[in-house]
Amino acid sequence: MTGQLPVRLGGPITPYLWFDTDAEPAAELYVSLFEDSRIDEVSRYTEVGREIHGKEPGSAMTVNFHLAGQPFVGLNGGPQYRFTEAVSFMVTCDTQAELDALWDRLTEGGDPSAQQCGWCKDRFGVSWQVIPSALWRLLSDPDPGRASRAMQAMLQMKKLDVAELERAAAG
Repeated sequence: MTGQLPVRLGGPITPYLWFDTDAEPAAELYVSLFEDSRIDEVSRYTEVGREIHGKEPGSAMTVNFHLAGQPFVGLNGGPQYRFTEAVSFMVTCDTQAELDALWDRLTEGGDPSAQQCGWCKDRFGVSWQVIPSALWRLLSDPDPGRASRAMQAMLQMKKLDVAELERAAAG
């Protein structure tokens, strides 16, 4: 092995999302959902390399953006690759109202069949886990009966309901 580990990074580890053509509208939606979010820069395709990339000059190539302070890059790379549930973004909400609002915006135009246990897929094919902060407390309750009842209730839900999870845990 060459080099020395651990590696000192020159910046944060940044999720890099491959879209067909929707990196810019996806970034616009995502930054509208979270505080401390912004689009930083959009680079655009030019005639150079058009025979390889096949993209219209002036169309977005990459979109650099931040979500809740975390950097992301979206690439319009073409239809070769699709998102799967193997990678998702987990968002923890403090209140049911926040969870409901975020869930509704993310699932608008998304895939309803991909919704289970707090997981959902947005209209761009990106998977999200929208969970209440109370979930971890309920699932790790020192009383195994309470934790099991909360887990059983969660497994029956699409969008998670804090009050119902609490009721289930209580028995």
